Amino acid sequence: MRPRSSYLLVLLLGGALGASAQTAGDAKPTDPKATRKTVRLYRNMQRLARTNVMFGHQDDLAYGLDNGKRWVGGKDRSDVKSVTGSYPAVYGWELGNLELDSARNLDAVPFAKIREYVKTTYKRGGLNTISWHVNNPSNGKSAWDTTNTVKSILPGGPHHAKYVAYLDRVAGYLRSLNSGFSKVPVVFRPFHEHTGSWFWWGQKNCTATEYVALWRFTADYLRTTKKVHNLLLAYSPAEFLTKEAYLERYPGDAYVDVMGFDTYCFQDPVKYQLELDRRLALLQQISTEHGKVAALTETGFEKL
Repeated sequence: MRPRSSYLLVLLLGGALGASAQTAGDAKPTDPKATRKTVRLYRNMQRLARTNVMFGHQDDLAYGLDNGKRWVGGKDRSDVKSVTGSYPAVYGWELGNLELDSARNLDAVPFAKIREYVKTTYKRGGLNTISWHVNNPSNGKSAWDTTNTVKSILPGGPHHAKYVAYLDRVAGYLRSLNSGFSKVPVVFRPFHEHTGSWFWWGQKNCTATEYVALWRFTADYLRTTKKVHNLLLAYSPAEFLTKEAYLERYPGDAYVDVMGFDTYCFQDPVKYQLELDRRLALLQQISTEHGKVAALTETGFEKL
């Protein structure tokens, strides 16, 4: 994801259940203590997966364009609704800078407003997804700093305590996403686009073993230590050509609920469409084998 980009999120629901997977009515998230509403969301996603597609938009309620002019905030505003007459089904939000105790995320959206948007989305029947472009714990630089860091923030590493402090802030925020007396279930998508190397958790900046260890530690710490049980976890690399490449850093079926990938059109729309079709077909095969929901987690036209 690029800062201040209002990209598309498309949750592709279609044929995601494998032959060995449970029926949608019996399906359970990977968190054995997931809240009742989180279980219900997961089952609804699995059920819809057979026949439907859910369309989404990043920061849809936070800002947009109206006749070429940028708008920020405003009651019930939405670019998707302006164009189609309906709100999107999926809404994406970003937690980058929350770990620094900032009042605003890296797209300048106040975290207090995101909390309200999440509640509004849930009450409307929409699905909230959350990404986290976490700043580099080893030096305080941005997520795009490519200093080798992952090993140093794992248990026993010199920057582990700093990363744990980051997680504590994120956990507190996720627990604050309440609707009435219950937590709002969200799809949490950390450490995405790891098959590229533009983030400090990227392919050239850590080993596969280190990446998997980071993912598992993060999930276990949020679930077990911080008691955050309103999350579905999404795994989303960027470029991949084969099933083996897609799964090289896969943390395991016990740590992933949604399988997706990110891709953008930078120059050639025809090439983009061909690559998208090929990757979607491969993703559907992989997600079916693992009994997961399949998603196109980020896409958009960067250049035309």
